[in-house]
Amino acid sequence: MSADTCPSCGRALDAHDRDIRFTLPDPVLDLPDQERTPDTWLSHGTPRESVMMQVPGAGAFVRVLLPVQLDGGYRVTFGAWLGIHPAQLQPTFAVWWEPEYVDLRLEGFLANKIAPWGLLAAPVIATVRNPDETPYLTESPDPALTAVLTNTWPHEKVLPHLPD
Repeated sequence: MSADTCPSCGRALDAHDRDIRFTLPDPVLDLPDQERTPDTWLSHGTPRESVMMQVPGAGAFVRVLLPVQLDGGYRVTFGAWLGIHPAQLQPTFAVWWEPEYVDLRLEGFLANKIAPWGLLAAPVIATVRNPDETPYLTESPDPALTAVLTNTWPHEKVLPHLPD
């Protein structure tokens, strides 16, 4: 194996330490007009750039990070969406770029399917680890999501399911 190949799984090293960003929450993908649904609100110009959105018929969502630890010190981080109660959206927006952001704690449900586990609609809490980053999913009463958050995973369990 070359120096650019993982000794654990044989894949190229650039397939490790990946960031996967979901453009839309799954409930929005299920709508006929998706983010073009009338009266949709986005925090930025496009869903990919946005950190928050509210879509009639789907709900209110905040971007979060889900880090998955891999064997050998590698990590895959999913930029996913957290479904929150609509009443939480404006208070969240109000502190997002303020010093109070560091104390932000959001409760909601995971709004994207995460392969290979699924996890769609799993209840979860997100907190701010770094004021310059999106909130991280940090705890869940769901045993499967807790395992994803706390365990280290073999490459073969995770990497084959990631987009190229």
